[in-house]
Amino acid sequence: MDIIYFDNAATTRIKKEVLDEMFPYLTLEYGNASSIYSIARRAKRAIETARKRVASLINTNPKEIIFTSCGSESDNMALKGMALLQKYNQTGKNHIITSKIEHPAILNSCKTLEKLGFDITYLDVDKDGIINLDSLLNSITDKTFLISIMFANNEIGTIQPIEKISQIAKMHNIVFHTDAVQAVRKCTNKCEKNGY
Repeated sequence: MDIIYFDNAATTRIKKEVLDEMFPYLTLEYGNASSIYSIARRAKRAIETARKRVASLINTNPKEIIFTSCGSESDNMALKGMALLQKYNQTGKNHIITSKIEHPAILNSCKTLEKLGFDITYLDVDKDGIINLDSLLNSITDKTFLISIMFANNEIGTIQPIEKISQIAKMHNIVFHTDAVQAVRKCTNKCEKNGY
């Protein structure tokens, strides 16, 4: 019986080209990249190459790329890290804006932060899963320090107006976080064009 698989956005079989690229580091070049021996230095070079490739996807400095084990870990680190920084620096800011259809990594982080005294606004979405930019604007207060809206929804594929959301955040001096895990495939052509 043939299998028809519809969940490739969440996880998919590894492409042969990717496996071929990774294989040496899974078998022979497995050194600890933080050490100084030869296979460790080769592993470190491979990580730095990967960092450059990822940076090219989003047009940033490779030094700003931090690898984590998964998107959920990254979301947790971003939200909780920003929130705890506000608390530590005693900024008086305790408000986060997100949407009701975010990945559980965001929604569960927000629930945890609510228990720690943070206020969270959960924006509704329209029938297509898009937030209303006026609702976003109306939700901003002088205590808002973070807006977190995913780029591409992992369940329904909705693409949010990220550029407009980022402009709103910048205009109000608010940090903007986006979970772009599902959107990275849109960047692969740029990566291939740059020789990666």
